[in-house]
Amino acid sequence: MSANAKVSGEPIRLVFELARADHPRLYDDLIQFPKGTKRINRLRVLAYDGLLAQCGHLVPSSSSHRELLAETSGSMITNDLFGPPASE
Repeated sequence: MSANAKVSGEPIRLVFELARADHPRLYDDLIQFPKGTKRINRLRVLAYDGLLAQCGHLVPSSSSHRELLAETSGSMITNDLFGPPASE
């Protein structure tokens, strides 16, 4: 890819294949949507939210989390990314 392609904002095209064995929760979420635009948009939203979480931009709105943030100001926010797994 040339430097011009990176700057121009050309669309990125992906072929995405996912087996349930690889990521069961992601698979179960995506399979709820019919093939096509709705499923692609859901994947796009999940990818963007994941990027925001990874960068520390997503902050839960619950009061317990606000108190925790006040106590730990200046430290990295992970949105419980490394907390115990959620029950299914």
